[in-house]
Amino acid sequence: MAIIMKIAMRDGAGNYVCRDLDLNRLLESRTVMLFGPRQTGKSSYIRYQLAGEPAAVFNLLDQGLLFATLADPTRIRQEIEARDIRDSLVVIDEIQKNPALMEEIHLMIEERGLRFLLTGSSARSLKRSGVSLLGGRGSDRRMHVFTWNELQPDRFDLHRALNAGLLPPHYLSEDPDEGLGAYVDRYLTEEISAEGLTRNLPAFARFLETAAASNAQMINYTNIARDAQVARQTVVQWFSVLTDTLLAFQLPAYTGTHKRKAIETAKFYFFDTGVVRALRRLPVIQENSADFGEFFEHFIFLELRAWIDYRSPRSELSYWRSRSGFEVDFLLDRRIAIEVKGARTAHEKHTGGLRAIMEEGTVERAIVVCRERRPRKQGNIDILPWEYFLGQLWADRYARA
Repeated sequence: MAIIMKIAMRDGAGNYVCRDLDLNRLLESRTVMLFGPRQTGKSSYIRYQLAGEPAAVFNLLDQGLLFATLADPTRIRQEIEARDIRDSLVVIDEIQKNPALMEEIHLMIEERGLRFLLTGSSARSLKRSGVSLLGGRGSDRRMHVFTWNELQPDRFDLHRALNAGLLPPHYLSEDPDEGLGAYVDRYLTEEISAEGLTRNLPAFARFLETAAASNAQMINYTNIARDAQVARQTVVQWFSVLTDTLLAFQLPAYTGTHKRKAIETAKFYFFDTGVVRALRRLPVIQENSADFGEFFEHFIFLELRAWIDYRSPRSELSYWRSRSGFEVDFLLDRRIAIEVKGARTAHEKHTGGLRAIMEEGTVERAIVVCRERRPRKQGNIDILPWEYFLGQLWADRYARA
């Protein structure tokens, strides 16, 4: 049996940073599959935040255990039967390394009343193997990088979040650039190589850099293929790979407007701001730099995405852009239009997209998230400081009734 990694996501004082994700109630009655990119803190979460001790923990990063289960998928069941574990929680870490175990897990749920917490850094191998989510007996959840809510009030720093990113080891590191460089140069390509998703790693590395340059923009497969020097269809496949390995999100376009015809192309965001800066080899992002607005928007996107996954899984997030050029950064549940600006003062020029979509009669509220110090109204548009907006978000003030 493998032992869970002992590296905790701790702040400078050595305290574990409690995560917003709460699986305890869910695990009381069912199996949960928890996925997230490497170093988001899944193992630390299991060690420090789950209520009670799991009856058994199996970590497939242990090569001996992995090879044993690949040779004989019944190996874990044999150990559980030897210990006569019943009606308990069992953890299997890095489940994507052996999809054949899913059938065994299904059997142990049926025969021994076990509940499992299955963690992994990619769901792609499970999908390729045609594995279903245990016939409706399980739920899936996603672990994100740190959120503002987890670090505030005294551990969050916007400048650090935009530059180091919010992967726990990097955000908490005294030298985040070194860690980011290693993460980008080794892990991102190694993860793809380990799953056998491409044989041309130099080309994939070029694609990653080109995709990072398109972060927070509409996806243009043709242009990216040209810049990465690969076929367009390869780029389409690799974007799918980034999504399935949890390294990126595709933000769908909202097309429900009538007065102004909408563009249907999705936008693309990596899972962490620091990883984008490392891939693009950018210097430190300063307040007056050309990239500040994009990185600030990316940060707000990640907060919205994490809030949905942790607190409101049925909520929808999209963006809107008309063919005539009006754009709104985010639409939450098609009810709340959100425009993100890195400016310290919101001006009327920042509200054109919000006013355009409000004329459609499809949204209930319009918000500009910016760096002003106090909330105010500009006609029927709310101008909100970003901390105030995030406080309202994590207090569930924008949740559907």
